[in-house]
Amino acid sequence: MTDLLTAWWVWLAAALVLAILEVLAPGFIFLGFAIGAAVVGLALLGPTQLLSVPMILLAFAALSLVAWLVLRKLFALPKGQVKTFNHDIND
Repeated sequence: MTDLLTAWWVWLAAALVLAILEVLAPGFIFLGFAIGAAVVGLALLGPTQLLSVPMILLAFAALSLVAWLVLRKLFALPKGQVKTFNHDIND
């Protein structure tokens, strides 16, 4: 199991699966995890491949949280606003 968590391709495959889940269930929930997994996967290609499994999981959690917070800041409605629709899509 630890061999899988230290393999770069596993993290990039997980990022792809999470990105597909984000398309199926939008809301910027899975996208932060996908970005975190992709960054960890790319980082494991370099000198960080010698990190232990707990450090890799901690990096994934921290990167996912930062990515989610940035996405929320970029794509959220301004505070206090409610999304309204003035026209029908079929008009």
